[in-house]
Amino acid sequence: MKNKDQNKMRTALITGTTSGIGYELSKIFAMEGFNLVLVSRNEQKLKAQKEDLEKRHRIEVYNIAKDLSETKAPREIYTDVQSKGIHVDILINNAGFNESGPFYETSLDKELQMLQLHIASLTHLTKLFLPGMMKSNYGKILNLGSTGSFVPCPLDTVYGATKAYVLSFSSALRAELSGTGVTVSTLCPGATKTEFAKKANMENTLLFKRFVMEPQEVAGIAYREFMRNKKIIIPRLYNRMLVLSFPITPSKILEKIGISLLKRR
Repeated sequence: MKNKDQNKMRTALITGTTSGIGYELSKIFAMEGFNLVLVSRNEQKLKAQKEDLEKRHRIEVYNIAKDLSETKAPREIYTDVQSKGIHVDILINNAGFNESGPFYETSLDKELQMLQLHIASLTHLTKLFLPGMMKSNYGKILNLGSTGSFVPCPLDTVYGATKAYVLSFSSALRAELSGTGVTVSTLCPGATKTEFAKKANMENTLLFKRFVMEPQEVAGIAYREFMRNKKIIIPRLYNRMLVLSFPITPSKILEKIGISLLKRR
């Protein structure tokens, strides 16, 4: 009860909250007593989510309907939050999508949106909300990486590159912030059963047929390890073993494995 009483004084801002890992994280943070700022493109889903969470957990939820693949969105979100007098203690940069397939066939427009969302908007939101955390000597930032953060990803070229940025950025920032009261963690899940795979047309790949986790499990592990200030969170043993194998596996073999896992069948 003591932790929940303390949590009621904290606010977590979560992006990409209306489905998948972000949706499950919002439920956990609400259950643990945190007030929430929820950011997603879908205003109707956000409204339903707000009503449900406030009713079930007696917390305060503030919704912001924004598309973070647009360059102005991070500043508009920050300005909106500031105008309401909300102090963000926890920032979770979860929003994301994929555009997979051979690079010469994939959509340039979608890939440019992905770069904006995964790299520019994530960096921009962190830049805006970090000073307030440092001023209060408390803050926690969780950025969504991937097992693909650790190795180049053929047939998922741009996505993997964006997630490599997320891991590098987060790890370096964490080191910079040592001793400030603000911590940075990176969540690096493997394949997860969400709308993500369907939208990216990846459901018929080997990766999403045999090595898939439920978003509830990923979110549960993420919350526990994040609150313990773990640097890199890789849910499930087989994903951790996979990542550990990357440095000792010849690159040609890694490339063949990557293609076999992501090739559509």
